[in-house]
Amino acid sequence: MQMSRKIAGFLVGLAVFMIFEWINLGFNLADGHPTSFYVVHGILIAVNLVLALVLGGIGLAGLRGSAQRSKRPPV
Repeated sequence: MQMSRKIAGFLVGLAVFMIFEWINLGFNLADGHPTSFYVVHGILIAVNLVLALVLGGIGLAGLRGSAQRSKRPPV
């Protein structure tokens, strides 16, 4: 996969931010809401954490690919 280091770094940074933000939201949910509130927010948190892992994996693959491309001699 060819991707610039800047884009790959952005994806990794976005993934780290998303993981931090959604875990933080999960811990900050206040008591006293109906069960449906927690179910919906739990689903949102789970989906966004999976999305963050996918984006982080794509970003890391892009960083590895760009590092390997920079080591090869030009053709």
